[in-house]
Amino acid sequence: MKKHEQATDSTLPERRALGRRDFLAGSALAGAALAVGPWACATPSSHPQEKTHGPRGNEDKLKTRMLGRLEVSELGHGCMSISANYGPPADRSQGIQVIRSAHEKGVTFFDTAEVYGPYTSEDLVGEALAPVRDQVVIATKFGFNLEGPPGLNSRPEHIKKVVEGSLKRLRTDRIDLYYQHRVDPSVPIEDVAGAIKELIAEGKVLHFGLSEASAKTLRRAHAVQPVTAVQTEYSLMERAPERNGVLAVCEELGIGFVPWGPLGMGYLSGTMNAQTGLDSKTDLRSGFDRFSPENLAANAPFVELLKRFAIMKGATPAQLSLAWLLAQKPWIVPIPGTRRLNHLEENLGAVQVRLTPAELAELHAALVKLEVHGGRMNEMQMRVVDETE
Repeated sequence: MKKHEQATDSTLPERRALGRRDFLAGSALAGAALAVGPWACATPSSHPQEKTHGPRGNEDKLKTRMLGRLEVSELGHGCMSISANYGPPADRSQGIQVIRSAHEKGVTFFDTAEVYGPYTSEDLVGEALAPVRDQVVIATKFGFNLEGPPGLNSRPEHIKKVVEGSLKRLRTDRIDLYYQHRVDPSVPIEDVAGAIKELIAEGKVLHFGLSEASAKTLRRAHAVQPVTAVQTEYSLMERAPERNGVLAVCEELGIGFVPWGPLGMGYLSGTMNAQTGLDSKTDLRSGFDRFSPENLAANAPFVELLKRFAIMKGATPAQLSLAWLLAQKPWIVPIPGTRRLNHLEENLGAVQVRLTPAELAELHAALVKLEVHGGRMNEMQMRVVDETE
């Protein structure tokens, strides 16, 4: 897509996509994605987009979904953990291999952010996807002060400056989906939306997104520049978006929803326990209440429940977790992230796990009996989550 093919008018061409996740380390700040509506409203995904991508078998080709007017694969790929935040960076060649393999297997939606690294994730994604740039959708994020006093910065002049760096690192002339990484309370969201509207008019950005934004903020931003997607943490363990109105507003306004942390930041894969060691220097989760040894043990019933249901479906706990999200609404696109090819293959297998209404109801009945132990992030990171009523 060229710069003159902008996302603001009725001639918007359908595009394919790329996926996302978030971060907050040292004196910077953390993560992103979004959530889904009440379980009572959960229905199996209708998979309305029948188009398929990639050389996978006929039974397991990825279909597409719509985030607003942006077409992406039904599962995206979050690129954060390759370069930062969940341990030391992976070898660069390994990261490129995983990203390219994801595309070969049908993924068209890739998510990154300037703060991952910082900068190194965007650079990696740019190199990995350069050969197939016109076949994918790349999402990245702005909103942190990375070259001055640490903190949030969504001033319009800052946005217009940092977008140039992201474009350069991503080796592209446009960003398909540009998220505000965290809502900046010092800058009216209308000013942020206005700045993005100008970048869209210039062809440097095609779609506007918000991360960890409240329903009220979402409405205000959408009134200035239509929001294509909202991203926040959402999983079987973290279901706040079902209660805080964000999913309802997305459905009302035709906005897509992108859950980050769809596997509970790795916990729901069933590979972590109280003995799991997390490096405090390289792994954000080491400072999160939910990942203390005590809470890792206390939350084990969630994994045990997933394992029981997964066995019945011939799936893994990770696949069941992703299938549950896909079953909520057809405009929800999870972005699991991994640096390992075997985990990538496992994640993509989730699209073959179909949960019936009866199975969803049964799983819900079991889940509501369980208590989540520990907050989803630490106090500093939660301070920059927009929870305005």
